[in-house]
Amino acid sequence: MKLNASRLLLFAATVVCCAASYADTSVNRTVVGVDPDLSNGALAIRMGSYEEGIKLTERGLKGARSKRDRAAGLSNLCAAYVGLEKPDSAIELCNQSLAINSSSWRTYSNRAAAFTIKGLYSEALFDLDAAVAINPSARNLKVLREILNERSLRPKVIMEDHQPTGLFSE
Repeated sequence: MKLNASRLLLFAATVVCCAASYADTSVNRTVVGVDPDLSNGALAIRMGSYEEGIKLTERGLKGARSKRDRAAGLSNLCAAYVGLEKPDSAIELCNQSLAINSSSWRTYSNRAAAFTIKGLYSEALFDLDAAVAINPSARNLKVLREILNERSLRPKVIMEDHQPTGLFSE
């Protein structure tokens, strides 16, 4: 099965957290929560309406009541920017989220997707491994590993310009 950029973007949209995530040591539970803009932003991003999701999430972050809400909102923004194929913005937002909550497998997964878009496969693999260590049963991580493997193992072809010589020269 061919894994392409659109599948990577679809994948990124499916790892969106909703307003607040409660994490124990192995699983992140998603709780649709307190701020309606964060919840609606997450839903918009999941549905592929990245610009609308960004607008709602940014508005929701202004009133975020907890560090977990803030971390989840930043992770959602990261996923939206992956969906828009703006990996530099995505990576910065994931970094901010991970500074607040370093145990979010979704955020590591989102940042891995952003690194994959940039062709930074070793960084993507590092984040993917971190996500798997936190939640080894997440189906989305298996999909991302397939995408990462396909892209990183893609052969590189170099074409050389050969000038005709000998019998076929004019």
